Amino acid sequence: MIPIKLSALGIYVPTKVMTNHDIAKIVDTSDEWIRTRTGIIERRIAAPEENTSTLATAAARQVLNKHGIDPLAIEMILVATMMPDTPFPSVACKVQNSIGATNAFAFDISAACSGFVYGLEIAAQFIKTGAVRNALVIGAEVLSRCIDWQDRSTCVLFGDGAGAVLLESGQENCFLSSVLRADGSGQDLLFMPAGGTTLPASIQTVENRQHFLKMKGKELFQAVVPIVCDAIIDTCEQAKISIEDVQLIVPHQANFHIIEEVAVFLGIPFERFMCNLHKYGNTSAASIPLALFDAVQEGKIVPDDYVMMLGFGAGLTCAASLIRWDKSFVC
Repeated sequence: MIPIKLSALGIYVPTKVMTNHDIAKIVDTSDEWIRTRTGIIERRIAAPEENTSTLATAAARQVLNKHGIDPLAIEMILVATMMPDTPFPSVACKVQNSIGATNAFAFDISAACSGFVYGLEIAAQFIKTGAVRNALVIGAEVLSRCIDWQDRSTCVLFGDGAGAVLLESGQENCFLSSVLRADGSGQDLLFMPAGGTTLPASIQTVENRQHFLKMKGKELFQAVVPIVCDAIIDTCEQAKISIEDVQLIVPHQANFHIIEEVAVFLGIPFERFMCNLHKYGNTSAASIPLALFDAVQEGKIVPDDYVMMLGFGAGLTCAASLIRWDKSFVC
């Protein structure tokens, strides 16, 4: 198998900041209520002219510029999102066109908040087998367009953003182990009822507000914690290392208390979990690259560190990927 490294990272977040106080002007809630239950203080909201592909493209361009790589050298583009611009064509094809990566094949995947880690592992397999030499993996969401701004239990949680990474063949393999899982029995815990083949768009589906995200928060919380803990343990066992050897865990940023529960269950100090939930809220597939970027900027990752990325979300899906941080990484 060909060794793989994570070479570069770029992000993009919209300029508009929506604070908890701003949301309190829209629905019956407060900064204290949101902060104590979720850990969120503010989130970013896409401008009217922005969509998922424009955010994804901006993050991809950052990667290309920082790494100094010609778009024509990119061989694969994968976008993880649960809110594409349109049902088809894919966001990835739009990114490919926008950045001029005409030699790359491109496609989207839908694994909700686990999508970015799913995407990393899919791209890694293409590189390991020699099918491609590199891949852009992007997590991008504009969740503000699928939120019911009359539902205070969900509208306080989500935000918009994008993150992109470049994977390349390398001298030493930095991708050590991974776990990808799904449990379809939990599909009704986080979903959008209408807009697909079950309930195509109609006057009735619009009037019934069925084109907005629906979530059973308490049940989702209870289902996610044991799944996440198992994924962390199994990923470490695959790599034949102890959990104590992992310098930083970068989880999906869904809720402060989920991360806290996982830390307590596994006996890991909370400080070893990267958390930037307060800045961006839940950005689904974009949350892990956004958190990874902040971790690098804050000096929480150094070369040769073991770093675990951990996604979990609608489906239910769960994904963990353990990597060794490469000294040549660019952020």
